Amino acid sequence: MKLTSLTLAASLIGGAALAGEVAPKEVAYNEDGAIEASLTGVAGDAANGALIVGNKSKGNCVACHEITALADVPFHGEVGPMLDGAGERWSEAELRGLIANAKMTFEGTVMPAFYKVDGFIRPGDAYTGKAGQEPLPPILTAQEIEDVVAFLATLKE
Repeated sequence: MKLTSLTLAASLIGGAALAGEVAPKEVAYNEDGAIEASLTGVAGDAANGALIVGNKSKGNCVACHEITALADVPFHGEVGPMLDGAGERWSEAELRGLIANAKMTFEGTVMPAFYKVDGFIRPGDAYTGKAGQEPLPPILTAQEIEDVVAFLATLKE
């Protein structure tokens, strides 16, 4: 009986965490493109955020940005601004908005929207040469966005 009660309690807690997640189409941006509220209600994990930022199959932020804290990750880009000091330049709300969809802040940016599922110009469908079918899954999950925000907030000069 105790095991069943614990299992039920754990599933209810897990379901409550998922119920608190904001879907990509439900994200509330302010007039400057920032997202004030957490997308998950769960604090981000800065260590996991660092992995996402340097992972070529996930965020791959280093493809465009240089980050001294991730000097061991090869091939940093110079397309976007250096992210050293990002935690001092931008608030967590601003960082969250920039990662979710930077075009809400900087209209002409080439930075991809990491938490968007539709309204794309013409995404490809892998290597088929055909357009992807919307809705597409977001590049990063809501919790991965929170993890990247937590990591970037640690970057102080």
